Amino acid sequence: MPDPTTAPVTALAHDRAFFGHPRGLSTLFFTEMWERFSYYGMRALLILFMTASVADGGLGFDTPVAGAVYGLYTSMVYLTTLPGGWLADRLIGQRNAVFYGGVLIACGHFSMAFPSLATFYLGLALIVIGTGLLKGNVSVIVGQLYTPQDTRRDAGFSIFYMGINLGAFVAPLVCGYLGQEVNWHYGFAAAGIGMVIGLIQYTMGGKYLGDAGVRPAGAGTPEEFGRRKQRTILWSAVSAAALAAFGIAAYTGAIGVTPTQISDGAGYVLLVVTVGFFVWLFLSGDWTREERNRLYAITVFFVAAALFWSLFEQAGSTLNLFADRDTRTTFLGFSYPSSWFQSVNSLFVWTLAPVFAWLWISLGSREPSTSIKFSLGLILVGAGFGVLVFGARLAEGGVQVSPLWLIAVYLLHTAGELCLSPVGLSAMTKLAPARIAGLMMGVWFLATAVGNFIAGRLAGFYEALPLPDLFTTIAMFGIGAGVLLLLVSPFLKRLMGGVN
Repeated sequence: MPDPTTAPVTALAHDRAFFGHPRGLSTLFFTEMWERFSYYGMRALLILFMTASVADGGLGFDTPVAGAVYGLYTSMVYLTTLPGGWLADRLIGQRNAVFYGGVLIACGHFSMAFPSLATFYLGLALIVIGTGLLKGNVSVIVGQLYTPQDTRRDAGFSIFYMGINLGAFVAPLVCGYLGQEVNWHYGFAAAGIGMVIGLIQYTMGGKYLGDAGVRPAGAGTPEEFGRRKQRTILWSAVSAAALAAFGIAAYTGAIGVTPTQISDGAGYVLLVVTVGFFVWLFLSGDWTREERNRLYAITVFFVAAALFWSLFEQAGSTLNLFADRDTRTTFLGFSYPSSWFQSVNSLFVWTLAPVFAWLWISLGSREPSTSIKFSLGLILVGAGFGVLVFGARLAEGGVQVSPLWLIAVYLLHTAGELCLSPVGLSAMTKLAPARIAGLMMGVWFLATAVGNFIAGRLAGFYEALPLPDLFTTIAMFGIGAGVLLLLVSPFLKRLMGGVN
């Protein structure tokens, strides 16, 4: 049996049908675009829907409770990329994982289109499981379109990242308008329709992917794969049954828990999973010296990425509330939904991504290392909140502040994102040992899970602390972490062993 980590790229190495890249990149570009349309369309509405009064069609949650649910949901979306990568590596392959994940995501959004608390929570659970299967594995397939030495790899991930942001730009405009101006549940349904379109496109374009992601990694002999398959199915069935039993018991009242308590428990689980995973990673693997050094570098990048996302992902929580409650939402007499601010970041990505790509290429041998780019990302995301301190002081007097304050924040945050996110995706595919590629991509999204959880919980302080104090603390935290990472960059570069 051919090695699945090298077989796909053999036939695709000379394919330049999609703007100089393999034709299969277009399939993955649009698959991710529609998945992000569904996710960001729903995310733009989520905390606003939960905090809206029952009379206005919302759930009437207090802000701390809504922030806890939001943080739990957005963190679990990324945490489940770990078991999603594990299932793909051991049992079904990345190609099937992406398809099954898309089906579950669409079902989750359609569940939320029905106005009941039960279908709301069911929808969130389905989206969490589906995104865990899809999100990390589609990125792994992108990496499999190229050989490790292919110089187009970073550019390919940048193009792929543009697909993410195209979906994220359009989604709040469509779903946000339907949700806030027509009916909340129409917005959720529109997100589901987007995912269905993505699935159709993915199925039709699969022929351009070659063998990428078809087989589980290191499947071995049929006997070995059969034994592994049985163990994987057993553990998956036990986990699914336990989660279903807990959900039913919590909803029926057999177990007396609140959303905040569940979120607190999930936070502890997230901490245990994170620490436990890295302990297992270093103790169980038969790594070469070079692989082990690269795993040390991955660990540092993991921490840096988690800190970055804890600030950046407040776009859907703290900044979304600031847009809805404290920002003027009219322009030349035209009133627009506050959720439209969620599109600003993606618009800036489309505008600035070519600039950053040109910058890195033009610098040539002087291009900053991955660690320096990460430090710049942290400094810029912290600086964004530093700018908003002044806008928050104006809002304290009950003034609806100019939209330019949030636009300035998103400009700085986008610059930081372009320094860190596509660079991190690419670095993870190059640093991770090939035999656990899917699992290690899940580690990258585990960092996003940690960051999203913190970001959601910080939204609970929106009414508890003066906004200038809250934003000042966040700004100092981001800038300080960036400076610290900048100081240790030379050491990290040595650990990466020639990968940059």
